[in-house]
Amino acid sequence: MVSLAIESLGADLDRRPVLHAVSARLEPGVLTGVIGPNGAGKSTLVRAMLGLVPARSGTVRIDGQDIAAIAPRALARTIAYLPQGQTLHWPLTVARLVELGRLPHLGPLSRVGAEDRRAVEEAMARADVLHLAHRIATELSGGERARVMLARALAVGAPGLVVDEPLAALDPGHQIDVMELLAREARAGALVVAVLHDLTMAARYCDRLLLLDGGRLVAEGTPAEVLSPERLRQVYGITARIDLAGPAPMVVPTGRQS
Repeated sequence: MVSLAIESLGADLDRRPVLHAVSARLEPGVLTGVIGPNGAGKSTLVRAMLGLVPARSGTVRIDGQDIAAIAPRALARTIAYLPQGQTLHWPLTVARLVELGRLPHLGPLSRVGAEDRRAVEEAMARADVLHLAHRIATELSGGERARVMLARALAVGAPGLVVDEPLAALDPGHQIDVMELLAREARAGALVVAVLHDLTMAARYCDRLLLLDGGRLVAEGTPAEVLSPERLRQVYGITARIDLAGPAPMVVPTGRQS
């Protein structure tokens, strides 16, 4: 299991301040959703906390160790990362593409072994793409490609998983499948962080939410603590019908706040 602590994290993009003094603690066994309007800094936050965007200020520690002191391959074995909007350029089979998730475990001249193949097959099964194993990845639909890329991240076998907009291009059924998969990963003890736009999915599946606005963390807590009508008006500029007490929590935008 792995934990991650963010302290007063600030970051810039193209010399423009994007994150401002964000602090949070991410724990194993918890599915944490990062939500907020477009341009709030969600993707920058997850990239900065993985060292992919340099920090202007603050620290990120994984199990108490500063992320800057962790070798890239070791970090890749610890937290698997699925960025948004990945484009496939090479006509690899799905099985070969998912095998790339095992690279952090392989040396420069190493070959994929039996343990790697088991991890790949298990990851494809969990992402519901095992039946696509011999298809060419560049010929898949957008939803199929999204699930294949998720399988590649799962194939790493890391105790942490960070996914940025994993529901993009997925039909409603596969959106549910992906969220249930992420919830199962968390229940099994993994640290799971997902950047989400769908507030109903965030309310239904996430244990905790980080709400960003203007690069600042404006609320943190359970969905019931974060998704209040007042906060949705302030942050998203919307009115919404909110039902978080039933067996299927729901947040339905009903209009723009005038």
